Amino acid sequence: MANKNGRIGILVGGGPAPGINSVISAAVIEAVHSGYEAVGIKNGYEYLVKGDTSQTVNLDIDDVATIHTRGGSILHTSRTNPTKRAEDLETCVATLKKLNINNLITIGGDDTSFGASEIARAANGSIRVAHVPKTIDNDLPLPGGMPTFGYETARHVGSGIVMNLKEDSRTTNRWYFIIAMGRHSGHLALGIGKSSASTVTLIPEEFPGETVSLSEVCDVLEGAILKRRTLDRPDGIAIIAEGVASKLNIKDLRNISGVEIPRDEYGNIRLADLPFARILRAEVERRFSERGEAMSIVDLTLGYELRSAPPIPYDIDYTRTLGHGAVRFLLSDPEENAGTAQGAMICIVDNRLQPVPFEDMRDAKTGKTIIRMVDTDNLYYDVARRYMTRIEQSDLDDEETLGKLAASASMQPAAFKNRFAVKS
Repeated sequence: MANKNGRIGILVGGGPAPGINSVISAAVIEAVHSGYEAVGIKNGYEYLVKGDTSQTVNLDIDDVATIHTRGGSILHTSRTNPTKRAEDLETCVATLKKLNINNLITIGGDDTSFGASEIARAANGSIRVAHVPKTIDNDLPLPGGMPTFGYETARHVGSGIVMNLKEDSRTTNRWYFIIAMGRHSGHLALGIGKSSASTVTLIPEEFPGETVSLSEVCDVLEGAILKRRTLDRPDGIAIIAEGVASKLNIKDLRNISGVEIPRDEYGNIRLADLPFARILRAEVERRFSERGEAMSIVDLTLGYELRSAPPIPYDIDYTRTLGHGAVRFLLSDPEENAGTAQGAMICIVDNRLQPVPFEDMRDAKTGKTIIRMVDTDNLYYDVARRYMTRIEQSDLDDEETLGKLAASASMQPAAFKNRFAVKS
């Protein structure tokens, strides 16, 4: 493979998401067609921060021609944080220069994006960076409300799994508590819950305070079960975004789980290591046991099954455009888009390439990448909420409905109303 004009590096960071290989494929094809050498950097930033130049692979068109339909990442991935120490960042930039890479494509979520922006800043123009945003959490603030790639596939696959569990729930007269991935936001949980018509979905955005108590979360779940019973349905599916756990007090989490709460290299709680579904199940079952009732709940966490699924056509289509766009941006005149001389996040709006300056993606207070949260005031959430089975203020204000709910809980109406008062 001739190295006519230079080398374009490609790496993947963070958790897997459907469509990664499609981005790699499109980027390699466009790079080679443009007279550049495409270099795959294995395992994200892991070896770059060690000064190791051996973990690379030259990629040609034949190597990537058919990988766009595959899940996972042919370059693997890691959560190594190149900004953890100043010397790590310096080594990362120096290693890229040793590899003669002056154009870099990074594929990842908010943490990888932050690392990419810091590399671009530290390189001071010697390495231009194009970041392709990916996460099944859908929590990066892309212009035009565009989804992050991988989200649509994760929602599609997750909805199919939940629909199967709904049928099991109906057949066995049991409840399922399902934790859906989403470290900060509830996009994936809400998308799966809404499209599968789950009984109730809980997301962190509906709890506006900085923290939420376990009791408050379980009140919503217990209330949904009780209301469902008044409709002669002993079964149900509750989808809970894992981000709800991140709003629980750290000390409470330690007391509940009985273990030290682990964190990743970016300082985030490793929610996948927290048995949140089991904790919720145990607490709700305890509440029913105190009434002398045996409650059967199945708990599970949904996430790893979704991350490396083969991408659906939407994500293949989307990511091929993003991969192509990343190369076109890197090879464009830096003056074409204000503020993107060092690098940018690659976005597609109205079928047009729209590079967004890294600075526009930073939170002014924290300096980290901005997180896109679910807007609980918009139509999308409003419709989802209207089709859930959960106790609403109107239920408590209607004497007949309140009476039925209280009887289901073996409580007096006034006590029930006070216990399950809907918080605004």
